Amino acid sequence: MSFVIRAACDEDLNHLYKMAKLTGGGFTNLPPDRRSLKAKLDRSHAAFARSDGGHAEELFVLMLENVETGEVRGTCQIFTSVGQRVPFYSYRRATETKRSEELDRTIHVELLSLCNDLKGCSEVGGLFLHPDERAGGLGMLLARSRYLFIARHRRRFADRILAELRGVIDEAGGSPFWDGLAGRFFGMSFQDADAFNAVHGYQFIADLMPKHPIYTALLPEGARGVIGTPHPSGRAAMRMLEAEGFNGGEYIDIFDGGPTMTAETDKVRSIKDARTMTVTAVGQGGEPALVATGHMAGFRCALGRVREHDGGVEIDAVCADTLGVGPGDEVIHVGR
Repeated sequence: MSFVIRAACDEDLNHLYKMAKLTGGGFTNLPPDRRSLKAKLDRSHAAFARSDGGHAEELFVLMLENVETGEVRGTCQIFTSVGQRVPFYSYRRATETKRSEELDRTIHVELLSLCNDLKGCSEVGGLFLHPDERAGGLGMLLARSRYLFIARHRRRFADRILAELRGVIDEAGGSPFWDGLAGRFFGMSFQDADAFNAVHGYQFIADLMPKHPIYTALLPEGARGVIGTPHPSGRAAMRMLEAEGFNGGEYIDIFDGGPTMTAETDKVRSIKDARTMTVTAVGQGGEPALVATGHMAGFRCALGRVREHDGGVEIDAVCADTLGVGPGDEVIHVGR
């Protein structure tokens, strides 16, 4: 089967809604709320349609489609800039060292400080792959296609990029971190707070959350134990981010305590190593790669095989057919 990453369109609303209902909660960028998803599609449509190329606060939604059946099996999102219109809050982790000469003892205590440090960063997020398709490299295609899109439209994105990973969620759909910290101030369950944030944004956090640093030693053991820990389903995503050059540990999500990974945009491996070349032949190709073509709403990305050929690149016939390219067309590619 052949799959392609393409721009989302208005007809994808039902696909997004069906996928959102499969997430199991804690997935802020893909809420099971049709109005919110429609607003995302409207923002994405406006972003794809804008042609002046300058940096603004925009959202691009991409879809994974089976080109043989037409089924949509996954989605991902790219935010050009966060925290401009609505604050983008995180907890910043820090360690404070204290010393008592009388006791001859030194202690190290961890603090969590509410911050908006990541304002202005670009963000990759909203990645969801249908459970029946979690094999064959499709998760990798979804994740890394975003970097080729960024490389293709570099001026639209910031110099720093982040990715939030969902934190630990218990069997009942609750969050030990939320229950041990923020939930004590809001009088809301994690599910209710997460759903409210997905629709209305972070402002209620600014209104009610204490501004003083939190000593993690005062939190329940269950909350302390999940700080900076991804949900089990997100461990593979964390490894992929680390392979791309993202680092974690300094920032965590204010709702579920999951890690926020950051990187310099131009040092992300799939952006730094991406090569733009002209197709000179369609045949067998060579090494496994991600291959993309087109700009904005015409962007398409697929798995294929490439080899340098006659000053350009040869790609395999299946990939060429999936992307709709041939000799003389421009593609951008990066090794798988």
